[in-house]
Amino acid sequence: MDNFADDLRLAHVLGDTVERYTMQMFHSAELEVAAKSDGSLVTQADEHVEQAMRSQLARSRPRDVVQGEELPTTGHGDRRWIIDPIDGTTNYIRGVPIWASLIALVVQDEPVLGLVAAPALQRRWWAAAGSGAWTGRSLSQARQIWVSDTSRVEHASLSHAALDKWWRHRQRSGFLDLARACWRTRGYGDFWTHCLVAEGAVDIGVDPSLALHDMAALAPIVTEAGGRFSDLDGVDGPFGVGAVSSNGLLHEPALDALLGQG
Repeated sequence: MDNFADDLRLAHVLGDTVERYTMQMFHSAELEVAAKSDGSLVTQADEHVEQAMRSQLARSRPRDVVQGEELPTTGHGDRRWIIDPIDGTTNYIRGVPIWASLIALVVQDEPVLGLVAAPALQRRWWAAAGSGAWTGRSLSQARQIWVSDTSRVEHASLSHAALDKWWRHRQRSGFLDLARACWRTRGYGDFWTHCLVAEGAVDIGVDPSLALHDMAALAPIVTEAGGRFSDLDGVDGPFGVGAVSSNGLLHEPALDALLGQG
């Protein structure tokens, strides 16, 4: 914890920096929406939030790399801040409160810190290497969280991404097999799926299509809570093209199902 205590405090400052603006624009008639080249949606809030966090990092960590969703990567070195200004932009646009700003620190290609700030839910989740995983409104108002101890797939609660992502995915059949095998399935989606895994409310979370900025903050939160975070082929970490998070006990059975080996 001592190695990243200052970085964790800075991550909370970054969350504080943008929270008032994101809440002000949420439900606002002044919110402007545009389509990016890949068809996904972006608002001026996404761009404003990323720039605000980059400005704070330029003052506080001028030597660090900053990589985000909307703007070019800056800096050089083995410390890399990875930010997603608003994860769940479509929810944000439609007035659904499940959206968050994601902040991660990767050191020598190892995710060592993650913070998820979800002000419309009045929640944050965070973790730093060796510190455990926590949720609450701030560092001073927090409780430690742990993954569940569910050990059988037929007793498991599964959270998944939007179904249209799965219909065209190579592991569609495996996903359907896993969903049929689980006791309960819900499409919580986005960051919330994996935060719920970290706090033991959900046992397995799967998403077939994510970028690094979607996952970098989530991996340390899940692993510090005692779980496991990998891509859909079982490679640990947030560097693949999709994600499986679990309580650890159910990770291999989930991967077996997704890979058609169940």
